[in-house]
Amino acid sequence: MVSESIFREISVKTDSKILLLVLDGVGGLPQDGETEMEKARTPNLDDLASRSICGLTDAIGYGITPGSGPSHLALFGYDPVEYIIGRGVLEALGIGLTQKDMAARGNFATMDKRGIIVDRRAGRISTEKNSELCGLLGKNIEKIKGVKVIIRPGKEHRFVVVFRGEGLNGPVSDADPEKNGDKAKPARALSSKAKKTEDVANSFIQKAGEVLKNQHPANAVLLRGISRVPRIPSMGELFKLTPAAIATYPMYRGLARLVGMEILPTGETIEDELNTLKENFGRYDFFYLHIKKTDSAGEDGNWEKKVKAIEEVDRFIPEILALKFDVIVITSDHSTPCLLKSHSWHPNPFLLHSKFIRIDEAKRFTERECSRGGLGRFPAVNAMPLMLANGLKLTKFGA
Repeated sequence: MVSESIFREISVKTDSKILLLVLDGVGGLPQDGETEMEKARTPNLDDLASRSICGLTDAIGYGITPGSGPSHLALFGYDPVEYIIGRGVLEALGIGLTQKDMAARGNFATMDKRGIIVDRRAGRISTEKNSELCGLLGKNIEKIKGVKVIIRPGKEHRFVVVFRGEGLNGPVSDADPEKNGDKAKPARALSSKAKKTEDVANSFIQKAGEVLKNQHPANAVLLRGISRVPRIPSMGELFKLTPAAIATYPMYRGLARLVGMEILPTGETIEDELNTLKENFGRYDFFYLHIKKTDSAGEDGNWEKKVKAIEEVDRFIPEILALKFDVIVITSDHSTPCLLKSHSWHPNPFLLHSKFIRIDEAKRFTERECSRGGLGRFPAVNAMPLMLANGLKLTKFGA
């Protein structure tokens, strides 16, 4: 990838406006001969693809399944291997907590009497139930080994726990079996200096299980991404942008805040997000607009729901085009095929529209058509320089 020092040198401030529309997990795999994108009726996306340049991206590299954190950082122009950030930190930033503490992303889960995790998401309990359970945990677990415990609800089954105190360090492994049917596992210190964090995290898991033992389906907790916030240069510093983020889930707001985006309050629906975009169009030159529905349906293995989510996005494309962005990119952070019910290593469809492109042979916004696109298959970290170049926000490098 291009070094950060080069971007600092050649980036310039201009009036052009860029939209990065991320359809989370939109890529899929064929079932009965078609992927979810191919099955969906998307006349507006397809028309735009036929007037754009397309390709496929890899968040990390061939065959590597990315988490949401690194895959988004790549799209934002940061090396996802250099900047490794725990998911807990991202969730914590997304709900406005401090950057100085150890944080973990939590899942409410369902555990049987043998200690086997039968549902890592506790049936995707409601956000209201999540808030109730977080309140219950907060009342019963205020301190562990002299460390203050702060618990905040997220969306559905997700929550954030922050550990505030002396002597807490990483790295610490995830306390999550990462699939149903496996026994719950403890956090493990990955260095001697992280032993206290290991003890606190495992004590929290044990105490939470005691508090939740009579709850159903959320009778256990899993912890992932136990870490602190690293220092990352902002998009303003690197790219001379004034960026804003529109996202409904805390983790994605956390990612955006981490790289210096302004977080715009919005509602829960795609229409709400689009209205937020319209209301703030004149204030920023870079917008990150995140759509979660496509990923949630993929993780649930709900083929029809994912197809409908793609079609819903398509209906709003004319309103986005009416804003007359100078550059529009539509892509995904990773693929979440219904067939796998999880993130996958498959490359992501990518569409770039501006008046400075060479239109290619892609006629639809699908995985298969994007593979025919003029951009070919490329690292997602190169999406940002492509957006900047098409917005005339990069000067010449060298003599």
